[in-house]
Amino acid sequence: MEKEDRELFIEQVREHHATLRGFVRSLGVAPMWVDDVAQEAFIVAYNRLDEFDRERDFGAWLRGIARNLVINERRKDARRKRILSDNLTDVLLSSSSASDHEEEELGDRGLAKLNALRECIKSLPEKSLGLLKSRYENESSAQDIAEEFSMKPPAVRKALERARTALKKCMDERLGVDSESNGGYCEA
Repeated sequence: MEKEDRELFIEQVREHHATLRGFVRSLGVAPMWVDDVAQEAFIVAYNRLDEFDRERDFGAWLRGIARNLVINERRKDARRKRILSDNLTDVLLSSSSASDHEEEELGDRGLAKLNALRECIKSLPEKSLGLLKSRYENESSAQDIAEEFSMKPPAVRKALERARTALKKCMDERLGVDSESNGGYCEA
């Protein structure tokens, strides 16, 4: 990057920093994360500065980057919550059986889901089970899992997606749920 481009970028950061923070805040980002998202947007902009058309509005371009970062974060958050609701995620990979008290709290439908889940987990390939344990039991990131399993993060995300899909299909079959509906437990 040429000195002229760096100076232009620094000038744009000064000009748009406050408005970008306000824009990020308006997207519903928690106040404690506004600065982080804004900073990440500036980093992305800096790394892609050669793609910026100087005829366009830098502020609008920067807001577009920030908007995409927030959208991506929402997608990540949705993926984290996608598998199961009703606190079944807590028992997703638990090898211990539910206590009598926990079984009472689940009720018949919840217990049926739990038993179906346990059976479906047993049917998973060992690698898929390991990936799911790392993600949901250890709360590891895709990057950490990738390092652990000698994979690339996108491959980890795809493998987790396939494992979740296999679990959903298996549970649908065991519970007699129409796979087009969510059956009350999967957020597809």
